Amino acid sequence: MVDAEVIPIGAGGRPGRGSGRRTTPSAAARALAGPGTRLKKKGKRSVEPPAAEPVEAGPRPQEPVVEAAPLDFAGLERVVRELFGEDGERRVAEWLAFLRRRVSGEYELDEFGYDSDLTDQVLLPMLRPMVEKWFRVEVRGIENIPDTGSALVVANHSGTMPLDGLVTQVVVSDHTNRPLRTLAADLVFQTPFVGELARKGGATLASNDDAERLLRQGNLVGVWPEGFKGLGKPFSERYKLQRFGRGGFVSAAMRTGVPIIPCSIVGAEEIYPLVGNIASLARLLGVPYIPITPFFPLLGPLGLIPLPSKWLIEFGEPIRTDEFPDGAADDPMLVFNVTDQVRETIQQTLYTLLMRRRSVFF
Repeated sequence: MVDAEVIPIGAGGRPGRGSGRRTTPSAAARALAGPGTRLKKKGKRSVEPPAAEPVEAGPRPQEPVVEAAPLDFAGLERVVRELFGEDGERRVAEWLAFLRRRVSGEYELDEFGYDSDLTDQVLLPMLRPMVEKWFRVEVRGIENIPDTGSALVVANHSGTMPLDGLVTQVVVSDHTNRPLRTLAADLVFQTPFVGELARKGGATLASNDDAERLLRQGNLVGVWPEGFKGLGKPFSERYKLQRFGRGGFVSAAMRTGVPIIPCSIVGAEEIYPLVGNIASLARLLGVPYIPITPFFPLLGPLGLIPLPSKWLIEFGEPIRTDEFPDGAADDPMLVFNVTDQVRETIQQTLYTLLMRRRSVFF
């Protein structure tokens, strides 16, 4: 049965028009619509939602409090020890303190540009694996270096690249806990970046004035009198000392009255065996030589990796200079004799070390 639309009376037979009075639906209509249904005009109906049951008021339950997990310091310490060894905590603390000093500017440079903080915390630790693991340096006669006061360490120079100077710095620092201030050639300080880094690492110009100033301040000073003549000599002349210059290092030691300590280095000659030199290109670039080794320039950058030769370094007995009379430094014959004495001491020690070394690499 189709529901019929009820037209109110007085609308003139037209729906939607009436007297404006509201008509109440009959009880039958309400019964047909069913419970919970409200009849609207024009036969539309909407369902009223049932009334919600009242909820008794009570205390709201408290939300559980999530506590933060404690930091696992024991695990962190274990990781640090695995990465850096037993003294890892100390090394990490020193490194963090170093970073703080660099950021805040709490570090000093001396009059020569030496940065002891950078050298001890960065430069020497970078070189130490090469000294201990790659070259396996064996040191003798370290007791001949004084614990306090000035001394001039004089060593032979070789190896195409001046790695022997860097290795000697690490050895002296590790065994005496004293920095070795080195004298370097002009070319080192004319090279971009290298010169600035060398000054921060303790190097200064190889001149009598700088050498005497360092010695008068109580420093250990290292010098390699052969210079580029020793570095660039061919492999066929290995362990044969070149001329020791004019003896300027001897006159500096005489004027300051400090002992001269001969230093003999075996092993540096084999790291880059020099078999040739590109002289024309060297003159064009203004450098002493362009080396040719069995691996460079044939292998490119790989040829710059030094061979892992076995190194022996021996510090000889000090040669005293404080017993010479005043003005001895201005006597060229006396200076020459002392220079020759130092040179011969180093040369004889080199021959002795070569006989003791079992092989080049072991």
